[in-house]
Amino acid sequence: MRKNTMLLGLAVAAGAFMAAGTARADTAFNVGVATDYIFRGVDQTGYYDEGEAFGGVDFTTGSFYAGAWVSNTGPNPGQFIEYDLYAGWKPVAGPVTFDLGIIYYGYTDSDLGGDESDLSTFEIKGAASIVAGGVTWGGAVYWTPDFSGDYDGLDNSGFYYEVNAAYTFSNSATLSGAIGAVDVDDYTVDGYTTWNVGVSYPVAEHLSIDARYIDTDDDAFAFGYAGDRLIGTLKVTF
Repeated sequence: MRKNTMLLGLAVAAGAFMAAGTARADTAFNVGVATDYIFRGVDQTGYYDEGEAFGGVDFTTGSFYAGAWVSNTGPNPGQFIEYDLYAGWKPVAGPVTFDLGIIYYGYTDSDLGGDESDLSTFEIKGAASIVAGGVTWGGAVYWTPDFSGDYDGLDNSGFYYEVNAAYTFSNSATLSGAIGAVDVDDYTVDGYTTWNVGVSYPVAEHLSIDARYIDTDDDAFAFGYAGDRLIGTLKVTF
């Protein structure tokens, strides 16, 4: 029932997106590879440390957006295909840009596709950013009513809080970093802290690279496979 409600919510959001103004929606695609798949400090490929291949599409019209993204790995080692569906609204008030959205994290039941996994869940997002001193400063809060989906039979709601910053140099390289905290009810531990810092650089008009160091505190190991990682990503946009 939760999944059906969530998909209905995304359908409503998509309908609002399509009805937003008369301007033609802009479409952007992306594909890429990475040395590993890390989500909020936790390694999604576990002990396998296999590389990641991903792709996505984004639609924007005015301040509304919607999109989809897929990756070859999920929350357990080499067992799932992950697909994310999202939609939202980015209003601007003075110097502040807001981002209000909803995200569905879907997982198949095997790496060959198939039925929906019990791990599928969703989040509601609220974020804001401002440019000051040449730096883009941001903060975000994500909330889910069911952190583990239907996998463990628990109704364990959870929050993810993040503060982040980014600065772009004259050569177009961008230095960015973030500190985040996961807070979950009815889990092995209440939560953990994660952080990352890295540099992105557009090597060509539609090609960029990113090198990023990611780490967590010890409590993250209760959520799966965690620890410090240096991740390289190559992404093409068109």
